[in-house]
Amino acid sequence: MRSGRDVMTPGQNVDPKELERFEAVAAHWWDPHGPLKPLHGMNPLRLRFIKDRIDLTGRKVLDVGCGGGLLAEAMAAAGALVTGIDLAHEALLVARLHAIENGVDIDYRETSVEDLSLAEPAAYDVVTCLEMLEHVPDPVSVVAACARLVRPGGRVFFSTINRTPRAWLAAIVGAEYLLNMLPRGTHEYARFIRPSELAAWMRAAGLATETISGVRYWPVINSYALSPAVDVNYLVCGQREGS
Repeated sequence: MRSGRDVMTPGQNVDPKELERFEAVAAHWWDPHGPLKPLHGMNPLRLRFIKDRIDLTGRKVLDVGCGGGLLAEAMAAAGALVTGIDLAHEALLVARLHAIENGVDIDYRETSVEDLSLAEPAAYDVVTCLEMLEHVPDPVSVVAACARLVRPGGRVFFSTINRTPRAWLAAIVGAEYLLNMLPRGTHEYARFIRPSELAAWMRAAGLATETISGVRYWPVINSYALSPAVDVNYLVCGQREGS
């Protein structure tokens, strides 16, 4: 379990190699058959998981690590007032352009979640941080910042990958090397996060875990579904304590 002892100052919690990797595929962000195909497949499932737990209509929502805007646009279409943040400049350019082309009003900002949490504490009804924690040097810092950004009683959603042999086989060997669903090197096994670790970080940040659900991928039919098994991908919903 990571201790978070080497916490970086705001704005520095980023791995340059990870940033370069996502910048390199920025132009393909909205290609459902491109290098980010799994995100397209999971996006309806992620949105449903969120909507089943909170009505997004009129809610102020922050999407942390928004990338090219897949989830941000989907939540905006569901009636949310969305702000998306990321440190990948090229991906944000793609997100802004796609939103303009589709007439979607989203406030995209190039900033870190730590910096924003100092500027806008308790400013959002919902915070989402999906498929990001396993890509940053200090995920504990991200969880704490997300908790600071949501209002008391609001909800925070995380998704990440469990640190298990099955996850290594599925997310790295299978997705990156056998099925070529993701560019090789997208994931590093040591950065995967056990649910017990994430739950502990959430508790320390003042978030009570409400729901945890696994995600299963069926390659034969190219389909994703929620599952009680959390040994590979999983989604978590937490609520900020207080009222």
